[in-house]
Amino acid sequence: MKHNAVVLGCGLVGATMARDMASDPEFNVVIADLNPENLRKLESVPNLIRKQEDVSEAKKLRTLIADADVVLGALPSRFGLQTLRTVLECRKPYADISFMAEDAMELDSLAKEKGISAVVDCGVSPGLSNLMIGRSVAEFDETRRAEIYVGGLPKARRWPFQYKAPFAPHDVIEEYTRPARLVENGRVVVKAALSEPELIDFPRVGTLEAFNTDGLRSLLKTVMVPDMKEKTLRYPGHAELMRVFRETGLFSQETIDVRGARIVPREVTSRLLFPLWAKEEGEQEFTVLRVIVEGAKSAESFRHTYDLYDETDAKTGTSSMARTTAFPCAIVARMLARRMITEPGVFPPELLANNSIFFDHILDALHHRGVHIARKSEKA
Repeated sequence: MKHNAVVLGCGLVGATMARDMASDPEFNVVIADLNPENLRKLESVPNLIRKQEDVSEAKKLRTLIADADVVLGALPSRFGLQTLRTVLECRKPYADISFMAEDAMELDSLAKEKGISAVVDCGVSPGLSNLMIGRSVAEFDETRRAEIYVGGLPKARRWPFQYKAPFAPHDVIEEYTRPARLVENGRVVVKAALSEPELIDFPRVGTLEAFNTDGLRSLLKTVMVPDMKEKTLRYPGHAELMRVFRETGLFSQETIDVRGARIVPREVTSRLLFPLWAKEEGEQEFTVLRVIVEGAKSAESFRHTYDLYDETDAKTGTSSMARTTAFPCAIVARMLARRMITEPGVFPPELLANNSIFFDHILDALHHRGVHIARKSEKA
């Protein structure tokens, strides 16, 4: 018997999810998006039904997913929490990658009440990074430190931004403005986004700049690690330019008057940046993720280092950020549909990593798709 899967959102990531799910003869797949041009790009994909719908409207969303066995979310962050709530109310298992500002765990009681499993933040970071930290925490007797470094970048550096956005510029700007929460000496501390830049060398990439962003999210509550931080990677110089934009007010959401017109600076900035940050046809890019976890096992100190490096798919042209974000969500969606995950509740990926079978299954499935994760364990 086939499973019915519904993908919400047909941007770069949602489209990649849909292609991956539709390639599996075990699934019938529907993808929904308000933008007909996004849907048109998938018209030649077999085993895929495209629907133009405004899934931000709860009534339309309920109708769309009525027959679904699993739902996959790839909507902009501002729709994340309301969509999660509606999907849970409809009693549908859910795998989601939206980087919602709200705490998805506040709907955990609703998921338990409905008897439904939802896995959130199920992309690359948050996502795979959480999975890696969760696995190391499960293996250590005591975990002392965890660091995440992640970024998606064009291979060719071009002035002035040296950057292309793999998702909506509005969501990138949110990363550059939302205060970053870190853990220092067992306490959650708040620092400005883009703060504490440092230079790090990566094989095959060269020198990148890392700066604080608010990517720990659920890890702040789910794991007991006294020192944790997440930093975003860009080419050196990008962070300073973004700080200038921010301090100038170009990222502000406060309405201002311009010759009698009321405008929101961030909306104008997003509109201007979108064509400049859009990936060009044939443009090559890469994703790099490094997670370092230090702890103790049987009174000995160890360091686990996880490294992921992925490039644009040479055959399909699919961006590495779309691949590394979409594939984990699609893999987990299959696990939900096949009832490999049945415990009701809202789960971030690190909680799945408590089970080594789940962890190995996800890494094996990624490897099958050409996304490779190297893991090194050494005495610290």
